[in-house]
Amino acid sequence: MRRNRLTIARAAMISACVATGLALIGCQAQKAAPAPPPPDVVVTPVVQKDVPIYNEWVATLDGFDNAQIQPQVTGYIVAQTYREGSPVKKGQVLFEIDPRPFQAVLDQAKAQLAQAQAQLGKTKLDVDRDTPLAKERAIAQSQLDNDVQANLAAIASVKSSEAQVEQAQLNLDFCHVTSLLDGIAGLATVQIGNLVSPTAVLTSVSRVEPIKAYFPISEQTYMKFAKRINSRQNYRDDMEAPTDAPPLQLILADGTVYAHMGKILYTDRQVDITTGTIRVASAFPNPENILRPGQFGRIRAATEQVNGALLVPQKAVNELQGMYQIAVVGEGNKVSIRSVKVGDRSGENWIIQDGVKPGEMVIVEGLQKVRDGSVVKPKEQATPGSGAPGASTGTAKGA
Repeated sequence: MRRNRLTIARAAMISACVATGLALIGCQAQKAAPAPPPPDVVVTPVVQKDVPIYNEWVATLDGFDNAQIQPQVTGYIVAQTYREGSPVKKGQVLFEIDPRPFQAVLDQAKAQLAQAQAQLGKTKLDVDRDTPLAKERAIAQSQLDNDVQANLAAIASVKSSEAQVEQAQLNLDFCHVTSLLDGIAGLATVQIGNLVSPTAVLTSVSRVEPIKAYFPISEQTYMKFAKRINSRQNYRDDMEAPTDAPPLQLILADGTVYAHMGKILYTDRQVDITTGTIRVASAFPNPENILRPGQFGRIRAATEQVNGALLVPQKAVNELQGMYQIAVVGEGNKVSIRSVKVGDRSGENWIIQDGVKPGEMVIVEGLQKVRDGSVVKPKEQATPGSGAPGASTGTAKGA
């Protein structure tokens, strides 16, 4: 029994020594562990320069001139003489209506004109014959008076018949339905054999060189630029615009930027009371007929310029509950988290109105690794751009 007690006590002592040894080893290992290295971050300097502010609006394209092609007589379509969707010229025949009924009316009108002219000839002969006889009192004066009145009636009848012939000729000519302007002809809404009347729309033709683009701007934006927009409202040609109006870019539905710049032409006569916007008409050259009425796009224009703007990349700005913060790397590579006041966007950059100074280094990559007062290992990247026209737009948008 005594031996067992000694054995148990000895085992407990050995266990305590082992535990103490392990604890001492753990403390030594903990003391020997090196501190983690500073996190790697990418920084860029705050740049100060003059930058334009770009705004964008949704635009709808429409023909510079649009014409609905309607017949002016009633009849059956016997031919379609144009290719749908192709360019047409002013006066080009697009449809033909059966001319036979109108040719018959014209022939009848010509025959009536011939009769009226024959009657006019007879009455003229009567006047010429009876005039000297009446002077010699060989005939009664009343007979000459009747001859003169008959001659005047015959003249009126001839003029009436001539008008009927002219109208019949017009109706016959109207059997050739022509384009009213140079442009692109649309799809036909009728087929050969259809009976059409002057109320029918056969197709449409739009002038697309140049082409118009309509876009709405808010009433506030209009009031801001009203004097510039309305500086000249009496334009002498299609592409004339206010001299100080900014050039317009057109961004197409696939995201590409249209090759030709556009111009503002004029504004609508009133503000839309349901949306609080006013429509602005602009024009773009369209020499290759790429743009077509009904297309959608975005209009971009530099509406103003900020002088001496402080620029930082948008990815350097952290937004949290309406507050904006950036991480500035200062002396000793120590991080300072600052609240800043932001302005408009310029391209891929943000204009900072307060909170930073030119040349300070801000973190653009690795923000999630840092906190206020931490030390980092910075690596500099290229300086921010100036907001080129092909980049993102400013925060101020038209409705």
